[in-house]
Amino acid sequence: MRQDSAMELAVEQQAVPQRDVRTLPKAHLHLHFTGSMRPTTLLELAEKHRVRLPEALSKGTPPKLRATDERGWFRFQRLYDTARSVLRDEQDIRRLVRETAEDEVADGSRWLEIQVDPTSYAPRLGGLIPALELILDAVAEAAGSTGVGIRVLVAANRMKSPMDARTLARLAVRYQDAGVVGFGLSNDERRGLARDFDRAFAIARRADLLAAPHGGELAGPESVRDCLDDLGAGRIGHGVRAAEDPRLMQRLADRQVTCEVCPASNVALGVYEQAPAVPLRRLFEAGVPIALGADDPLLFGSRLAAQYELARTVHGFSDAELAELARQSVRGSRAPEWVRKELLGEIDTWLTKPGAAVGS
Repeated sequence: MRQDSAMELAVEQQAVPQRDVRTLPKAHLHLHFTGSMRPTTLLELAEKHRVRLPEALSKGTPPKLRATDERGWFRFQRLYDTARSVLRDEQDIRRLVRETAEDEVADGSRWLEIQVDPTSYAPRLGGLIPALELILDAVAEAAGSTGVGIRVLVAANRMKSPMDARTLARLAVRYQDAGVVGFGLSNDERRGLARDFDRAFAIARRADLLAAPHGGELAGPESVRDCLDDLGAGRIGHGVRAAEDPRLMQRLADRQVTCEVCPASNVALGVYEQAPAVPLRRLFEAGVPIALGADDPLLFGSRLAAQYELARTVHGFSDAELAELARQSVRGSRAPEWVRKELLGEIDTWLTKPGAAVGS
C-alpha cells in the first residue's frame, strides 16, 4: 500500500466509527486443542498436578518464540508438550473445552472446528478410543451450554509414522457421526514428505471427511502444492506462503480451497518479521478464500477477534472486507447448510448496523 493511500485510509477510519469485530459472526477453523488453553488454566492445572513449568510458561504471558530453524521449532514443540502434560484427567479435558467455547463466544465465533491428535492424550486417559470419546463428549457438552457449534478434526503428526496416521484416519472415520468432520496433518511441514501420508488421507476422503493438512507456513509454496496434489486437500492449514507463487494462488482461488491464515502466529514464529509483511491482502485480492485463525493462543497471546483487528489496523481491511473474511470462514467450514445460511445472514446484519466505537 502506498504511503499516501495508507494515510488516507487512516483518516477515513478515524472519521467513520468502526464496528466491533467481537460482534462479527464468524467461524474459527484453525485452533489446536492444547493451544486453546487459557494461561491461567495452565498455571492452575500445573499446580493441581504438580507439574513444574519452565519459566517461559510460568509467567502467564506469551513466551518469545522463533521456529524458522530446527532449534527454534524444537523449543516451541517442547513448550507445547509441557503445556499438554497438565491435561491429565477427565475434569481437565472438560474444563479446557468449556473455557475454549466460552472464549469463542466472547470473540464472536459461532462455529469452531478444533484440531486434536488423540494419541497425545491417550496414555493418561485410558487409551486412544477413550481419549477421543471423552474429547467428543466434552465438545458436545460445551456446544450445548454455550451455543457455539463445535466439531473436531483428528490430526496426525508429521513427525510420526504414516502407519500411525492411517490408524488415526480410521479412527476419525469411525467417529464421523459423533462430531469428527475432518482429518489433518500437523507439526513441522519441513520434515517428511506429504505423499508419505497419502494412504491415510485417502481413507479419510473416501468417507467424505475434509482433508485439511498443514502446509505453506514454515515451508514454502511447494508444500501447499504437495498438500493439494498428494493429499487431496480441501483446505490448507496456514497456506500463507502460497502468496509467493501467483499460479498457485490462482489455483487455490479457482478451486476455492480455503487457507487458514493465522497472522499473529506467523509473526510469533518468525515466518514474517513484522505484522505488515504477512501477505493477507495479497491472498485476499487474488481471490484465495481465507479463514483467519488463532492457531495456539496459549503460546501466541491472541485469540480470534485479535486476528480480525490485525486485518483492520495493520492490513487496512474495511468493515465490508472484514465481513467478507467472516463469510469466507463460514463457507470454508463443515457447518451444516442451515448453520451457514444463518451465519451469512447475521454477517450481513452486522454490516447494516452503524459503526460504534470499539468496546462501547
